[in-house]
Amino acid sequence: MKRFFALFTVLTFAIGVSFAQEKHDHNHEHKGHNHDHAVSDGASDNNSLDGPKMTFEFKEYDYGKIAQNSDGVREFPFENNGTEPLIIKHAKGSCGCTVPSYPKAPIMPGEKAVIGVKYDTKRVGPFSKSVRIITNASQDPIVLTIKGNVQKEPEGLPEKQGNGLGGF
Repeated sequence: MKRFFALFTVLTFAIGVSFAQEKHDHNHEHKGHNHDHAVSDGASDNNSLDGPKMTFEFKEYDYGKIAQNSDGVREFPFENNGTEPLIIKHAKGSCGCTVPSYPKAPIMPGEKAVIGVKYDTKRVGPFSKSVRIITNASQDPIVLTIKGNVQKEPEGLPEKQGNGLGGF
């Protein structure tokens, strides 16, 4: 009987701890969900549109197969759907081969603009790079991604040989 009582006490304690942890995790997830919602669309926890709101048409660009030494510049269009000017404080590529460009002036509500990204296509092979953008719309950075596969440039074509007709 003592063993049963001891086992019952331990089991009750374990269930209580588990329930308390589950309740804590649920509350934490709920707060995290609201925070994530605010990051993704710029809205506050009460779904207000106050403040700047940076909305992209897309956040990933797939170059597909691209020739070595070809134009590696691509654009990420976005709009400020908020109620206050959007300021891009900083944008940085994940390496020196990925160089972003962005508007330095505030983007007014309703205004559209682009983040430019230049990838160095001298490097052959698959790539996946990112650009982190810091704005006044969110405390968390916005991450844009580029990917693709740079194909080696074909070796030089043989020079034209004369046709033996003396230049004709």
